[in-house]
Amino acid sequence: MRGISWMVGLGLGGVLASGAWAAEAPIKPKVVLISMFAPEAQHWIERLELKREIRVPGLAAQYPNIRCNDQDVCLLTTGMGQTNAAASTLALALSPKFDLRQSYFLIAGIAGISPHQGTIGTAAWAHYLVEFGTQWELDSRDAPKDWPTGYLGINTQGPNQKPPLDYKTEVFELNPKLQAKAFALSHKVALSESKESAAWRLKYPYAPANQPPVVTRCDTLAGNTWFSGTRLSERAEVWTRLLTDGKGLYCTTQQEDNSTYEALLRASREGLVDIQRLAVVRAGSDFDRPAPGASEVDNLLKYADQGGFAPALENLYRAGNPLVQDILKHWSTWEKGVPES
Repeated sequence: MRGISWMVGLGLGGVLASGAWAAEAPIKPKVVLISMFAPEAQHWIERLELKREIRVPGLAAQYPNIRCNDQDVCLLTTGMGQTNAAASTLALALSPKFDLRQSYFLIAGIAGISPHQGTIGTAAWAHYLVEFGTQWELDSRDAPKDWPTGYLGINTQGPNQKPPLDYKTEVFELNPKLQAKAFALSHKVALSESKESAAWRLKYPYAPANQPPVVTRCDTLAGNTWFSGTRLSERAEVWTRLLTDGKGLYCTTQQEDNSTYEALLRASREGLVDIQRLAVVRAGSDFDRPAPGASEVDNLLKYADQGGFAPALENLYRAGNPLVQDILKHWSTWEKGVPES
């Protein structure tokens, strides 16, 4: 009773004005962009005028704020690698400062790319997210001679056997309807090249590696170890087919996407987000293997010589922004779910 009399004496307005009970309504983004490090975020920040900063406990120390604009677009920068991606994404998903139940999520990041599926600057919308690091590994010098590498699935007897998927994070399937819509909105977009990347792709004697970059659809493979070279890239192709029962097509390689997905999946199970509203686009900043006859070692140590960093960053925006703008422009339709292509 003492508490009630005190509240009446002060007046409800006084309590709210004092801040004791006042609380801002949670922010309800229509789109949440997910980048991994500052250069990936910069084009979005500048071009979409993401000027409002909201601090969220649990984000990376280097990127402690979510950035938003007045059109209900927000940006999370997770920090690079699996640990940062999972921790930062879950911190946002659990934050009471945001209501993400109807938000669409777009992971947009640079990646290595297979010359058999794209070229430097190619932007690829993924259907499957495959984890490369969750394998057994022998030093390749100790592996049986008929094994192409030292990798094999956990609790398998050889490199061509599908593992039992005990970790539950080895492979995820994205909403194919959202992927199709994202591709339909962006596939005619003109992508950029640098002088260096345009020259570098001509070292490859086959398409699509030696062709200009375009928007495409193929799958992405995650792992904290940044691998490079023909044998490991061929293993990535085999691994993707194994884990997707032959349906997946390895295309890009990065570190974070399975971790980000798992964080959103856990939030989705609690009704905090809708995992069917996640899209992933990755743009090739370097080839995952050298041109025929070129150095395997140099392909890794001198990857920056390929000139793909700046074009890939630009192409993430060019390929991803049509989806963002369509969601904003036709929100009354998107609010209910992914529209037909």
